[in-house]
Amino acid sequence: MDNQVKLDSHGETLLRQYHELRPTIEELAQEAYEQLHRAIKEQGIYVTAIEQRVKTEHSLAGKLELKGAKYKSIDDVTDLVGLRVITFYTDEVDKVAVIAKRIFDVDWQESVDKRKSHDLDSFGYNSLHYICRLKTGGMRFELQMRTALQHVWSTIEHDTGYKSNIVIPREYMRQFSRLAGMLELIDDEFSRLRMVLNDYRRQIQALVKNGHLDEVPLSADTFRSFLGLLPFDHLNRRIAAVNQAEIYPVSMMPFLPVLESFGMETLGDVQRFVDENSDDAHQLALSQLAITDIDILSSSAALQYLCLVYVLKNGGGRDGLKAIYDTINGESDSNGLLADLMLGQAKTLPFMQQNF
Repeated sequence: MDNQVKLDSHGETLLRQYHELRPTIEELAQEAYEQLHRAIKEQGIYVTAIEQRVKTEHSLAGKLELKGAKYKSIDDVTDLVGLRVITFYTDEVDKVAVIAKRIFDVDWQESVDKRKSHDLDSFGYNSLHYICRLKTGGMRFELQMRTALQHVWSTIEHDTGYKSNIVIPREYMRQFSRLAGMLELIDDEFSRLRMVLNDYRRQIQALVKNGHLDEVPLSADTFRSFLGLLPFDHLNRRIAAVNQAEIYPVSMMPFLPVLESFGMETLGDVQRFVDENSDDAHQLALSQLAITDIDILSSSAALQYLCLVYVLKNGGGRDGLKAIYDTINGESDSNGLLADLMLGQAKTLPFMQQNF
């Protein structure tokens, strides 16, 4: 303990109680942390950090020197154990609070919602503080819930000494207040934007599910939703039937830039692309696979043959075929050989004859 700390006899008594209870306090910290971590994970909430700490002797001694008279026993010191949850969004603070209320007993008289403060410089302190107890009883502990931006700002304030006893010139205080206000706005806007984007995704998913594909712009998110309809499943089964092959799943997202390069702008464009080229893609697959004993195919086979057929029917030739292979396999000279082979196999097919 720092020799500069002067404790009265009551403070010394409280500090001795702390030493006697230290193993119990550490067990409490671990148990509270594990319960909270498990509950947050079960609810599928992704947070940036869950932290726990036990108050050090030095920190406790300093507190007792200033406020020791207000505590009858060490049990009255509610922050010997501290937990902190740092979320990405402001609304997730409330979700964590709901979890905390379910798994812990909350002392509402001691808890405080500092987010309700309207001080200009309060942003970094806008945490939600609960004083809790395990359902099985025992000592109380502190649970602090805040966003990542609030946490960063609080750290910056501490690092710069803004909340120290030093008198800071008004111009610097004004700059701090302005920055705090900007960060608070950003914090709120991130949550609002996420809500808007989630609503948009739900609308898109509804449009896809109801078949209004021409109203859905082609993007990574919408293409994933479209894949949920299994649009290439029928053609994959037709192709696999050539050799009674097994189909194993792979991602079809690498084909998105290929479809975009074809000028497709909506999911309706993609669906028409499938409808108009499936028979020709089956012909191309048959010409290639019938002379092999391949008995396993990736789930992207149908989409790959569709893309190859589209290029051939639209005069893309060897360069167009190589561009597809370069996109899905990575650029390589061997893709040119694949393009030559595919072009040779396709020349005799009916859909190629129609283009001459």
